[in-house]
Amino acid sequence: MNFSKEKTSWFTIISRVGLFLLIWWVLTDGNPLSWWIGIPAVLLSVTVSIALVPSVPLVWFQLLLFVPRFLMLSLLGGADVARRAFQPNLPIAPDLIEYPLRLPPGLPLVFMTNTVNLLPGTLTAEFDEGVLKVHVLDRHNDYTTELETLEQRVAQIFGTPLQVSEGGKIK
Repeated sequence: MNFSKEKTSWFTIISRVGLFLLIWWVLTDGNPLSWWIGIPAVLLSVTVSIALVPSVPLVWFQLLLFVPRFLMLSLLGGADVARRAFQPNLPIAPDLIEYPLRLPPGLPLVFMTNTVNLLPGTLTAEFDEGVLKVHVLDRHNDYTTELETLEQRVAQIFGTPLQVSEGGKIK
């Protein structure tokens, strides 16, 4: 039932089965009595995910390198929000900035737009025609550099080049 013309690899199928089994196990707290409905649910989930979400090549080494950064961004983002909540006299200068994305459409783009929310002081507000609008808490910070760095890391994880215009400039 794969809607795409390409075949799904066994690695993709086994990976998704493993992922959905793990999710089921966590959700049911490892209760062995839950597997009578868990196995059909996992098989249905794998079938639907293969039909709706094509397999995406990942550079696993880059993904493993990103995990500590992901955890650090989460921690820093949470600490920044907590600090601002408990010290309301901190100067904030909220703004809505536009960042033209260079990632191709698909999972890398979705991953990027969701990960932006982990950067301290940022929140994805809108995505329209290749431009990500990001709400920032302090317009005086250099969020563009942080977004460029994050976008490059996401491109490395998915093994995809960033799109460049004909003149060699960022699209």
